[in-house]
Amino acid sequence: MTSLDLTIALPEILLAIYAMAALMFGAFFGKDRVAGMLLWMTVAVFLLLAVMVGALAPEPRPVFGGLMVDDAFARFAKVAILVAGAAVLAMGQDYMSRQDLLRFEYPVLVALATIGMMIMVSAGDLITLYLGLELQSLSLYVLAAFRRDSARSTEAGLKYFMLGALASGLLLYGASLVYGYSGTTRLDGIASTIQDGQLSIGLLMGLAFMLAGLAFKVSAVPFHMWTPDVYEGAPTPVTAFFATAPKLAAMALLARLVHDGFGAAPGDWAQILAFLAVASMFVGAIAAIGQRNIKRLMAYSSITHMGFALVGLAAGTQAGVQATMLYMAIYLTMSVGVFAFILAMRRDGRPVTQIEDLHMLSTTQPLHALALLVLMFSLAGVPPLVGFWAKFSVLAAAVGAGLVWLAVAGVIASVIGAFYYLRIVYYMYFGEEREALDGDVGTVQRVLLGISAAAMVLGVFNLFGVDGAAALAAQALVR
Repeated sequence: MTSLDLTIALPEILLAIYAMAALMFGAFFGKDRVAGMLLWMTVAVFLLLAVMVGALAPEPRPVFGGLMVDDAFARFAKVAILVAGAAVLAMGQDYMSRQDLLRFEYPVLVALATIGMMIMVSAGDLITLYLGLELQSLSLYVLAAFRRDSARSTEAGLKYFMLGALASGLLLYGASLVYGYSGTTRLDGIASTIQDGQLSIGLLMGLAFMLAGLAFKVSAVPFHMWTPDVYEGAPTPVTAFFATAPKLAAMALLARLVHDGFGAAPGDWAQILAFLAVASMFVGAIAAIGQRNIKRLMAYSSITHMGFALVGLAAGTQAGVQATMLYMAIYLTMSVGVFAFILAMRRDGRPVTQIEDLHMLSTTQPLHALALLVLMFSLAGVPPLVGFWAKFSVLAAAVGAGLVWLAVAGVIASVIGAFYYLRIVYYMYFGEEREALDGDVGTVQRVLLGISAAAMVLGVFNLFGVDGAAALAAQALVR
């Protein structure tokens, strides 16, 4: 370990120190009375660390003897994770206070999960990969069951824990096979054992088990069964967190594993990712049609969108990785905006989550309805909004890699998925007269909803440098 190692890993170290200090501060100095202050302090720390990570030197280099990797790919993912975490914490403060759920443990658990995600996307070794993944997962299990007096929340936490334990077992078993057949846990060391672009049967089986474990983390079919129940049962700010930062972290980890460790044999893993992509796109799109709870609908929507992101990875090319990271950044922006609106859905002071509650919203909250319309159109991939170009980029990467059938499947799934997004728009503008939702939307929620919707429109002309950062990230990973 050198001083350079400590300097490069400084964001993770500082966040870990802050999380432990915040835990001690909350435990000894007032507990829940300081919860609001700790939440806003965590938001500030996340944003400061995002600036710090973005300002790091661009040269890729191993850290701690190769256990971690610092490159443009890791920094892109870390900045997105930190910004998404800050946004979710900020917009959920009002909801957690109203529901008497704002405990000091809440921002601490989010901080600990974020540390795990930052380690995940920088993992250069199977051991580091697993440690980061479990730190994230253990924090998320607790967050899912954060509403202790709710049977649904408790059920969500238990389901997530049980299925997450199974996924961790699959991942560990796969990692043990990979170690046994390669003789190393370093990703670059694993890559050096691959001969003639073909994996041995042992490495292939190990990779398959690891991909199954990571597919659970991104809610890819057939490992998606936890997602709707956890999204519905968890407190809405926690659901918003699940839908954003952890998804990007798991997708980035998946990309690093297949390219850094098994990049010499894309033909062996691309077909697995292609199957996961097709299954996720169609199952998510079809299952969402029958949903009436908007949180469950967003769960199936996330499954579909993870399928589209996997299309880019299945291409196995630098253009595919670039498209996937750009897609995930745009998806995070759209999800933050949608959940900012969901957090503001109240009637007589009580949260509501049924899609039917949006009937004729345009007459009582025209600006909010317009912003949600833009986000729904963008999620559906309606041109010329940014969501359309996100889907176009991953489908173009698939075509460029010769996977025309996968691109055609993506187009069909996108058409199917447009139904349930357009149904929400129909309810808002052409539905039946219902009792109006409360109009007292929180300031942070209103601002984030507006920013997210504006980004979907203005991003058509300028993606604010995100596309360039995604290109640099892809170049750093796929060399």
